[in-house]
Amino acid sequence: MIRMSKLTDYAIVLLAHLARSGRTLAAQELAARSGVPLPTVSKLCKELSKAGLVISHRGRHGGYGLARPADHISVAEIVEALEGPIALTDCTSPAKVACGIEATCPAKASFDPVTRAIQGALAGLPLSAIAPFRAPAEDPPAPAPVTLGVHAS
Repeated sequence: MIRMSKLTDYAIVLLAHLARSGRTLAAQELAARSGVPLPTVSKLCKELSKAGLVISHRGRHGGYGLARPADHISVAEIVEALEGPIALTDCTSPAKVACGIEATCPAKASFDPVTRAIQGALAGLPLSAIAPFRAPAEDPPAPAPVTLGVHAS
């Protein structure tokens, strides 16, 4: 099974909340909205900031915001920020880690196009497709006043 780590999954969740809010959110608010523990939120936001995906704002109204619009952040960028280069196997990664049977491996060449397809699919998937912006709900209209009539008999 091909899986991304739980931290990468959490990072996508956090970025989705930032995208949906359309504003800066404090780490505590991100934790409350997402259900991700606060220490994990802080750790992930630090990594996402290093990768240029979020911007940290200090001060009383500080927090984290997207570095670019959600349309311009790909899922591939998020995965690569936390997992490193996208590759199906070690031998298809840009680091080209040797596995010991590389010289006689008949499958290596077959994995290259699969890795490129996965990377291309994730690169073509913007964060906005996962977390479409939702304008804040307007306050519902006030109910019509109710008058109680007293009838004399």
